[in-house]
Amino acid sequence: MQSIVEGFAGQAERQPEKTVLLFEGKEFTYNQLYRQVVRFSEALKRWGLKRGERVAIFLENCPEFVIAYLGTHLAGGVVVLVNTQYRQVELRHILTDAEVRLCVTDLTGGEELARLKAELPQLEALVLVGGGDIDAFQSFEFEAFLDTAPASQSPVAFPSGEDLAIIAYTSGTTGRSKGAMLLHSNLASNIETLTSSWRWTENDRLLLTLPLFHAHGLMVGLHGTLTTGASAELRRRFEAGPVFETLQQDSRITMFFGVPTMYGRLLAEAKQRNVTPRRLRLFVSGSAPLSEQLFYEFEEVFGQRILERYGMTETIMNTTNPYEGERRAGTVGKPFPGQEARVVHVKTGEPLPDGESGEIEVRGPHVFKGYWKRPEATAEAFTPDGWFKTGDLGWRSPDGYFTINGRARELIISGGYNVYPREVEEVLEQHPNVAEAAVLGLPDPDLGEQVVAVVVVAPGAKISGEELVAYCREQLASYKKPRRIIFADALPRNALSKVQKHLLKEQVEANI
Repeated sequence: MQSIVEGFAGQAERQPEKTVLLFEGKEFTYNQLYRQVVRFSEALKRWGLKRGERVAIFLENCPEFVIAYLGTHLAGGVVVLVNTQYRQVELRHILTDAEVRLCVTDLTGGEELARLKAELPQLEALVLVGGGDIDAFQSFEFEAFLDTAPASQSPVAFPSGEDLAIIAYTSGTTGRSKGAMLLHSNLASNIETLTSSWRWTENDRLLLTLPLFHAHGLMVGLHGTLTTGASAELRRRFEAGPVFETLQQDSRITMFFGVPTMYGRLLAEAKQRNVTPRRLRLFVSGSAPLSEQLFYEFEEVFGQRILERYGMTETIMNTTNPYEGERRAGTVGKPFPGQEARVVHVKTGEPLPDGESGEIEVRGPHVFKGYWKRPEATAEAFTPDGWFKTGDLGWRSPDGYFTINGRARELIISGGYNVYPREVEEVLEQHPNVAEAAVLGLPDPDLGEQVVAVVVVAPGAKISGEELVAYCREQLASYKKPRRIIFADALPRNALSKVQKHLLKEQVEANI
């Protein structure tokens, strides 16, 4: 399999009448979906898209997203993924940087883009899902665009593994986001080792509520479904109540993938309803750290352990807890077969022995080509022998399990001692009166940096900063305890509920 669209086409040939996608009461067989993909591909070529040109998808979860994504690849184009929460600053940067000619969106997205018309000279056309018209651009209703495909289709030519497939912009912690260039071979190799490791087969049905503009939903959930001949029930978004009911009532659902926030809400649903949840073949968590407390509490209520894995935009999936074997709380498991990971000293880059914390580096066929139009950033991200510097801090156990304890940029050096924010956060979140916590390093004239914790108090609870500092002092070395506790109503999060510490730090510094 050179590409995801080639793997999908193979499944459409083998089992054309098998259901591949369910969405809001509609079902698509493999054959039906594939025919729509081919039509979109032909319509793109008829419109004038050349191989290697970029098509942006600025759209919430829906079948049209899947059709446009696969159809762009079949036409030889490159997909630019755009977060639906992005507005003018982010849209201007991404669409200009990637030199996007055509964007698939809805009327709301089209109106947002119309405000930027003068600053997007290369954007020529919009394909609008759900209808509407945007005067600022050449615009097509989605079905009407499909109808522009010629009646006689040219022979299907699948992309090469070395062709560029996706430009996915990383959220980053500083500066403007960079476009990670993922080849078709990166996508194909990663999903093949992942589906094998997780025993994913055509008999599985995934409840897919993660956003498709993100690697977790698209490059794991959708790719795995399409290439194994399985099926997916796609939702526009995650809603705890309806998702819990579906998991309980639909025995065809065998898998659910989510972020820790989702699992916390499903746990609350189970407790509120006072029911024993139905067992699934597999629950997977990623995109943010899964606390040990949530891991064990979920196991107690749901009767099974979540499989936690570790990935990132530039590399898709890096490591996984085992499908069979010990799923160890607080860890992200071992590298997938055919992939490598190691821990190195943050400053010297020298490999470290097991048990010592440093930066995690990875290497293998899943690692991206580099950053779009950013050769300096690309060179800085790799070692001379091809290891990618993830920027994540962690350590490896003697038996090979990796544990992540923060980001290299988030490492706090206080009085010459290293403080890993995740370690302090886990202690704080074990307190019964704390709902969540984020730990930051702020400048300190004496220590260099001081440890500061931003805490959200559990509903109905009360706790003082002095009590929390004392609580941490009991469980951590003195230099790790927070010097200051700041209480907040909520923590800023991105679309996948990951805490955006760079924004939080800006907010805290602005109010000190």
